[in-house]
Amino acid sequence: MRILLLCSSFNGLTQRSWLELRRAGHDVSVELAVSEEAMVEAAELAKPDLIICPFLKERVPDALWRTHRTVIIHPGPPGDRGPSSLDWAIVDGEPEWGVTALQAVEEMDAGPIWGYRLFPMPAEPPRKSSLYNGPVADAAVELVAEVAAKAGDASFMPVPLDYRSPEVRGRLRRAMRHADREFSWAESSEQILRRVRAADGSPGGRTVLGELPVRVFDVYRGPDLPGTPGAVAARREGAVLVHTGDGTVWVGHLRVEREGAVKLPAAMALGELVAGLPERPGYSEITYDRSVGVGVVSFDFYNGAMSSEQCRRLASALRYAAAQDTRVLVVRGGEVFSNGIHLNVIEASPQPELEAWTNINAINAVCREILDCTGQLVVTSMAGNAGAGGVMMGLGADRVIVRDSVVLNPHYRTMGLFGSEYWTYVLPRRVGAEQAWRLTQEALPIGAAQAVELGLADKAVAGSRMEFERRVLEFAERLAADPGYDRLLAARRQAREADERRKPLDAYRAEELAEMSRDMFDDRNGFRQARRAFVHKARAQATPEHLARHREWSGASAPSVAAASHM
Repeated sequence: MRILLLCSSFNGLTQRSWLELRRAGHDVSVELAVSEEAMVEAAELAKPDLIICPFLKERVPDALWRTHRTVIIHPGPPGDRGPSSLDWAIVDGEPEWGVTALQAVEEMDAGPIWGYRLFPMPAEPPRKSSLYNGPVADAAVELVAEVAAKAGDASFMPVPLDYRSPEVRGRLRRAMRHADREFSWAESSEQILRRVRAADGSPGGRTVLGELPVRVFDVYRGPDLPGTPGAVAARREGAVLVHTGDGTVWVGHLRVEREGAVKLPAAMALGELVAGLPERPGYSEITYDRSVGVGVVSFDFYNGAMSSEQCRRLASALRYAAAQDTRVLVVRGGEVFSNGIHLNVIEASPQPELEAWTNINAINAVCREILDCTGQLVVTSMAGNAGAGGVMMGLGADRVIVRDSVVLNPHYRTMGLFGSEYWTYVLPRRVGAEQAWRLTQEALPIGAAQAVELGLADKAVAGSRMEFERRVLEFAERLAADPGYDRLLAARRQAREADERRKPLDAYRAEELAEMSRDMFDDRNGFRQARRAFVHKARAQATPEHLARHREWSGASAPSVAAASHM
């Protein structure tokens, strides 16, 4: 079947949908909703059997839904309507939520239903981004596959939306306004958590901190300490501890409300206002745990971005773990495994190019700790997505285990960078030189199953993040107790020594950094503009050609003048 994906961005959910449909044997093309004209032209070129919109903020043009079967994936249960579904679900503490596939009609979110999935909401208020990338995305991808299957059944008819039906539980809710995002530090920690987490990712909770109007993100419960609401009590690893009406919360990230400001670690955003505050334990992005045979370094960096300082701390933790008497080291990422260098911190620096250079060297040091750990076997645990240098960082291990929902983007092309993180060593070592070149040049996402097939990963494991991490730990414990452990460790050492004789790691690093210096300082491939567009969430101007296969199908090589004029 020929399927056109219409989307506001080629985000994680859209990538998973694209991968799922291609794996099922469908011909799939993508068009970003940069304008009505572009969407209509894409359908004219693709002549699709089905249009699916896995993530679409814009209205589907009448010319599309009237002439093509067009199915919207809506992040709410049957009957839920409106653009702020997840936000309201978190704020209102809904015990259950869902995702619905519905046909596009004139009235938004009111079309007949193709299918739906329901799931329990966690008792602890979830971050909107976690909810979206977790149970919502899992349900949505299942529905995308179901919709494609039903579209091939000539007898299938979607069910009209009927609010009298017991299955229709949702309702029309208005879009959240600025006032709905505002909160006072005098409110309870629970209220603040719910308000901020409902806006996490975007647009953030709105309040004042240190007399600065700010957007708040990435909040966690703090200790029960007395103090004036809104007063900053301490700092820790970039986060700040703020008093609330009945306790405290840790604030991981802030954006000061001023022109050009970007989302940053909270202590960095507040600068001198918190520079003299004491460090207090209780918040940590990096932890180390061990059993008799296995040590686990866990790190969970917001959105997978790794600043120079975070890289230095992680390298130190890995160095400590490698020096212990354990037999296996597990390198465990968080909700997002890693997306490489921290573009927001780089953009906010007075000298962005220099900070980018410092950052790439710092993440290289993390990769080197993994590669140089020859006293233990190393297992990478990827429960979340990874991109660019974050993928390459994980490939230095002996075993790479990924959760079956993970999407990997093993390339740097979209940022105009050659890349470092020893990728010219670790990637060809796993997939071969020809495949490494293809992955980095085609710049397409790779699903977990395909990653295993290519040799990029060793195993894909199903289950929730908690279940996945438990199964990886069990694997590491079996590996530590394996009767052939000494042979496996000796083989790791011998392979590393043989590779070092052929070409030292320092040579790979020097060659990569020579290319990166031209990208970062000379801006030969547009890194500066790509970085700014990413950090400031600039709207895409056109669909990348390697995604828009409908142009290839039709023989058209570029957007029409009419469509381009609206981009």
